[in-house]
Amino acid sequence: MITTDFFTPVVDDPYDYGAIAAANSLSDVYAMGGTPLLALNIAALPPDLPLEMTREIIRGGAEKAKEAGVVVAGGHSVQDKEPKFGMVVIGMVETARLLTKGGAKADDHLFLSKPLGFGVTTTAMKRGLTSPEEVAEVTGWMKKLNDQVGQLAVDCGLKSATDITGFGLLGHASEIAKASGVGLDFEFSQIPFIDACHKYTRAFTFPGGASNNKLYFGEQVSFDLALNDGEQMLLFDPQTSGGLLMCVPEEKLGDFKGKANERGIPVWEIGVVSANPGLRVHKA
Repeated sequence: MITTDFFTPVVDDPYDYGAIAAANSLSDVYAMGGTPLLALNIAALPPDLPLEMTREIIRGGAEKAKEAGVVVAGGHSVQDKEPKFGMVVIGMVETARLLTKGGAKADDHLFLSKPLGFGVTTTAMKRGLTSPEEVAEVTGWMKKLNDQVGQLAVDCGLKSATDITGFGLLGHASEIAKASGVGLDFEFSQIPFIDACHKYTRAFTFPGGASNNKLYFGEQVSFDLALNDGEQMLLFDPQTSGGLLMCVPEEKLGDFKGKANERGIPVWEIGVVSANPGLRVHKA
């Protein structure tokens, strides 16, 4: 399998930016049950960007790739007015262990491996509103690889998963629903969010992508009337290097929870797969 992703900075620290971009690029392979093996850097950088910043971006990406056991075998760079960085990633997966968006079945349990709220918080960061503690929280989650949770999904014999990135939770959930011919029911009270995002949800510092996601996917979603506009928008919030959304069959639920607990892998049960088409979000 081959995948690629790159984007403009979501944090101020160049090292963290490089590490987040690498983790995000690797995520597509983990979301399909694969093992990444080799990567190529993609960089578009301003000619006047200080050399030390360029070095730190590349170093952040390289060290995150090393953590994943991936060889960075070169890459390509061009000049651009705004920095952009990411990777092409090559991985492998056995056909029998492949995770797809089309493998969900009615009565599967929905699990998420990272909290939401990255987009609204990093937008607040760009506006100079966040504290160092809030920056550390969101940065730490975005830098976290999906390697362990991807392996967990494979070891438990799951068939359906996707990573939560630019389309937000509901956008990527709609892809599973469409590909599998099912519906998804979410319990809002069970969905995890980073602590910082609640303040910025009230301030409505959502990036433009959240509105675009709501415009495109919103007609597919039925919201509990008790959910306010900010709570609804959090589920359309674009995530950078988000977690995996996994569909766990009832008969594999005990094994999945047990292995996650043994390995110290955080997962949250946030809903169920339904035979009824569409997406539904319940308040409690």
